[in-house]
Amino acid sequence: MTFFFMIAFYSSGNAQNEFPVRAFHIDLRIQVMKMSALKAFALKLSKGGINTIIMEWEANYPFVKHAVISGRYHYTQEEVRSFVSYCSSIGIDVIPLQQSFGHVEYILKHYRYADLREDQKDYSQINPLKEEEAKALFTDLFKEMISTHASPYIHIGGDETYLLGHSEASREKVKKVGMARLYGDYIGMICNIVVSLGKRPVLWADIAMKYPEALKLLPKETILVDWNYGWDLNRFGDHQKLMSYGFEIWGAPALRSHPDNYFLTDWSKHFKNIADFIPQSAKLGYKGMVMTSWSTSGVYSPVFETDRDIYYLHAIRHVYPLTGFNILADAYLYSLNHGLQLNPREFIERYATTQYGLNGTDAKLFRTALTVKPVEIVQGKIMDSPLSISQLVDSAAQVAEIFKTLKPVKNIPEFEHYRLMSDIRLQYLKYMKVEMAFNADSFNAAMIPGLLKELKALDTDGIDERFIRLNQDSYYLPELKEENKLRNEKIKALYETLSSNR
Repeated sequence: MTFFFMIAFYSSGNAQNEFPVRAFHIDLRIQVMKMSALKAFALKLSKGGINTIIMEWEANYPFVKHAVISGRYHYTQEEVRSFVSYCSSIGIDVIPLQQSFGHVEYILKHYRYADLREDQKDYSQINPLKEEEAKALFTDLFKEMISTHASPYIHIGGDETYLLGHSEASREKVKKVGMARLYGDYIGMICNIVVSLGKRPVLWADIAMKYPEALKLLPKETILVDWNYGWDLNRFGDHQKLMSYGFEIWGAPALRSHPDNYFLTDWSKHFKNIADFIPQSAKLGYKGMVMTSWSTSGVYSPVFETDRDIYYLHAIRHVYPLTGFNILADAYLYSLNHGLQLNPREFIERYATTQYGLNGTDAKLFRTALTVKPVEIVQGKIMDSPLSISQLVDSAAQVAEIFKTLKPVKNIPEFEHYRLMSDIRLQYLKYMKVEMAFNADSFNAAMIPGLLKELKALDTDGIDERFIRLNQDSYYLPELKEENKLRNEKIKALYETLSSNR
């Protein structure tokens, strides 16, 4: 396994456990972990003081009555029960997360549930006017999850319902009673199902903050999760109104989130998020803290077989697997166990010496390389940076060289993830340099041999092999091969395009 322990970092004689619920969210929408890896990670979390795991099983839960929902990597009932039992034995409560409004493409793509769709081409959201049909479906799904989970909670999702008021029927209801009622009537119904089953509903708070009148329609047992990845408290709406309704609130920073993707990880953003938002949540009186870890944005691009039948759903954004983020998981655990105080600079350098055996000088180099600001490129435009693509390539090459020259003497396999991630970043920027040259007004046929040479020089086979080797203990081989294929798709396509133009 590639999950290592840092018990010395976690323990503290005067640690302050500010939050009764200390949780970690595991997102299995893509990058489905082997059960052995899940248990190894749970043990790491338990040793770090975590008492709750929120499992976003998505299509990887072994549904029985609605078996069509379960995907090709779904676990068995025995595996889920074994995981929940194991977690209980090490002091961890496992909360199942079952999206029940938005982010339900994996359910609605099946025509068995076609009548529940808010839109017949965007399958992301339930039609909130289909209350009876939705009530029947999610009562079934919740009951099945209760059969394998002993937690007093069920997380019902409820975030990013972008299609609110989209259908004609929904628009008519909005005209009559407003958007808050449209959202609140439906999500209140879902919450009440959970309460009727003897559990407490847990709900992402973004839409409730946007339409706070909806909070009046929720049962008092509801717990709201204020997810904040480094922005103002009022990003989604009036935060004070959220606080005024008297619900129990948990906070949630992120270990992986936008703009992170295959080619970009903003380490500094996540360290700052941990350092800032967790103490802020304690001051606000939040009763829980959940570290989220998103393998994807949860947004999917459908590939249609006909004008209405989906052949495949492709996750818009993939992020490097969770195996590469031990340092951020440990920063979260350290914060929870050291009075919520985290100095990112000191933590990273101490981590480099304690975890990898680097000397003081090399620990500083490690921190410098890790925290170089990654610049996002969108549609060939370099975002928020005066640097040219060539300068970005040079900077990424320097980072990759630092990781290459550093010589860890402990936990070497874990350290290899930094090297691989930096090489993937460099490969991407070198590719983008070619793509941007091909898209430039100055492009001409005489440039093709040089561009092909640059593409051919990219070590895709070597990177693919390393990616599989470092992650094969935790993930299934077909998944890893698919990740490699998707990551290299643009490189292959551009090479073939340029070759055909020679």
